[in-house]
Amino acid sequence: MSTRKPKLDLDQSLIKLEDLVAELEEGSMTLEASLKTFEEGVKLTRDCQKMLDKAEQKVRTLLVDQEPMKSGDVESE
Repeated sequence: MSTRKPKLDLDQSLIKLEDLVAELEEGSMTLEASLKTFEEGVKLTRDCQKMLDKAEQKVRTLLVDQEPMKSGDVESE
């Protein structure tokens, strides 16, 4: 049985990240808890960046696929 948490989507990750920031800003956690929360926030930030990079690449690919051929671009057979 796996103990890994299911991967969050971008919206869920951003909400979780906002919650973590609010907890840290409250300032009532111990140093150890703060570090653990900060570490979780860094991981979420990296995961979000990966999701955004992947989405950007997909958009770029779709735009390139949809680009009309320019007058000088003639495919030779």
